[in-house]
Amino acid sequence: MDTGTGPRADGAEGTAAPGRAERGRGVLEGAFALLEALRRNGDETGVTELARACGVPKGSVHRLLDQLVAVGAVERRDSRYRVGPQLYRLGQAWEPHPGLRTAARLPLQHLRAVTGASVVLTVMRDDMAITVSSVPGDLEPLLPVRDGIAFRLDTAAGTALKGPLRGGAVLDREDVMDGVCCAALPVRTPDGRTVAALAALVPAGRGLDALARAVAGTGAALTRALARSGQRRPLPAAVLLP
Repeated sequence: MDTGTGPRADGAEGTAAPGRAERGRGVLEGAFALLEALRRNGDETGVTELARACGVPKGSVHRLLDQLVAVGAVERRDSRYRVGPQLYRLGQAWEPHPGLRTAARLPLQHLRAVTGASVVLTVMRDDMAITVSSVPGDLEPLLPVRDGIAFRLDTAAGTALKGPLRGGAVLDREDVMDGVCCAALPVRTPDGRTVAALAALVPAGRGLDALARAVAGTGAALTRALARSGQRRPLPAAVLLP
């Protein structure tokens, strides 16, 4: 591990400048605070709004934004800013469980097609159910679903993530939001570990029993797809050596 000390080029022992690491952390924290503010806003935002949201002086916000624009993490249009393509590409590389998002793509689209539901796949992060894959359905625009949105753990998706459930889906009959019903089930690996929750959200008045059956079928298809993706993963090089 790099401790910040060691021999210098001239042969003398050197020590990192006092406070440099702390300043570096401060810059990173400020940059991520700006990115989070841009994400929450969901649209183009000005420097004044960002400074107010982050509690950072406008001059510092300008400097950080210039650096983030230079690396593609932020886009600038006139005097407004939004999340940039490089940050999107990096986010797409995150895989909460090996093969999960790839395995879910077709099953989620099929569930949307047969039910009309808005379909989300969530994982547990920081005491929230974070959406890692989504397909908008009939609830748009009442309840838009997008990758990255978070649900509380007292929702159907959160309940499905929290513990082992046997005997059927978690049903939400407008318990969390008026006009919205939901059926959710855990997504498990072939060895029984819960790695995600699958939830289908529909307008109130839809039959939840049929929706729960469709969610169960999609969850089973997703478990099979995860098993196939695990079988396709290559063995480590050390295992392949004679």
